[in-house]
Amino acid sequence: MYSVGVIALGLWAARFVRHSSDFFVGGRTLGPGLIFASMLAANIGAGSTVGAAGRAYRDGISTWWWVGSAGLASTIFALVIAPKLWRLAKTHDFYTTGDYLEFRYGAATRAIAALVICLGSLTLLAGQLIAGAAILNVVVGIPRWAGALIGAGVMTIYFAAGGLLGSAWVNSLQLAVMLAGFVVALPFALDSAGGLAALTHSTAVPAWFGDFFYSAGPLSGWTFLVLTGPSFLISPGLIQKAYSARSERALRIGIGLNAVVLMLFAFLPVLLGMAARITNPGITDENMVLPTFLATQLPVWLGALALSAVFSTEVDTCDAILFMLSTSMSKDIYQRHINPGASDAQLLRVARLSAVLGGALGVVLSIYLATVVSALSIFYSVIIVSLVMPILGGLYVRRADGAAALASMAAGLTGLFVAYIAITPRYRWIDPVLVGLAAAAVAYAGVTLGRGSVHAGSVHAG
Repeated sequence: MYSVGVIALGLWAARFVRHSSDFFVGGRTLGPGLIFASMLAANIGAGSTVGAAGRAYRDGISTWWWVGSAGLASTIFALVIAPKLWRLAKTHDFYTTGDYLEFRYGAATRAIAALVICLGSLTLLAGQLIAGAAILNVVVGIPRWAGALIGAGVMTIYFAAGGLLGSAWVNSLQLAVMLAGFVVALPFALDSAGGLAALTHSTAVPAWFGDFFYSAGPLSGWTFLVLTGPSFLISPGLIQKAYSARSERALRIGIGLNAVVLMLFAFLPVLLGMAARITNPGITDENMVLPTFLATQLPVWLGALALSAVFSTEVDTCDAILFMLSTSMSKDIYQRHINPGASDAQLLRVARLSAVLGGALGVVLSIYLATVVSALSIFYSVIIVSLVMPILGGLYVRRADGAAALASMAAGLTGLFVAYIAITPRYRWIDPVLVGLAAAAVAYAGVTLGRGSVHAGSVHAG
């Protein structure tokens, strides 16, 4: 019933989408409320719920850093980065992050970034579908492929119809369901585990379960600050949502509220995962921790509401990913490199077809990736090491050019994969993302300074 309602709302909103600008940037008309709903819906998904609860089942309260890092980074995004990008987008009529990258560095940087975004987005989409499938598996026992297909069908239909404008309205409904479900479920969950104190003092949990700064290495505890934090400063999907604000004030308020709610919400799935460690010991699949707990430890009516809330988070984040994927494929690849003379109607049609294709590929990939955390970590890692320097450097380093951007992307991806293959297996505390990010920064700075020195020498010689 919930899924049918979401589809109906998305189809209703589609009647307001008449031009590609409505699909891509909501006609640049979104106020603080819709900016808040759209941003929060994009930021709370499979990783923030199913993934966080599953990791908290293992690591305890320190898993707060998974979503908490997103809130901390979103604060910086709201106050410093997003307003600069919004002003550029309004002045130069940007639709995508690729528009900004080409404006700053040239067509080659845009093309490479578009490919990275499209490939990375598919892994992120697969992570959301894995989580949604886990819920349907617990509720009705269907296999992962069928659950992923249902989840993909729901979000593809309403997003392909309404784009950013339609999904902003749908996200408002989804957020209401999600927040209500989690807030109402938490007291019952804590009671079933024996109270808040039992989460850290029970004999069923390790001694470090209540240590806020505990970490077992990469992808654990405070190290999530390295993995997830930077991505919320430069996420192409979030940047494109920022373009849709009707004013700079609406942008700051909407994203700022999103940051505050993220830091508070970060505790909810973590506490549920910690409670599950006591009430449902022996779960070996991290994906199943939250769905199993909600289905077995709450009253039936509340379990249904909470499971709908979790399913809601997966679906609303899926539409944000499809937004990032379809806009990059249609605007950055199709219009820029395949059909520069594409009409507005053709661009809109390709964007919708790209969303359908992305949904189908996400289903296929969800069958082969093991967990939500593994799927999301691929996306975060690749996006951070390849785009942090070009996007942030483009705002603050005037002398940097396309050569610096391309060098940083190549060095970042090379450093990431070398660390994964050869360094981290031997030295487990060395985070591959940090290695890739350091390599990207060195390459960006080196090329920028080197070309600046050559230019200065040429001027002096002349």
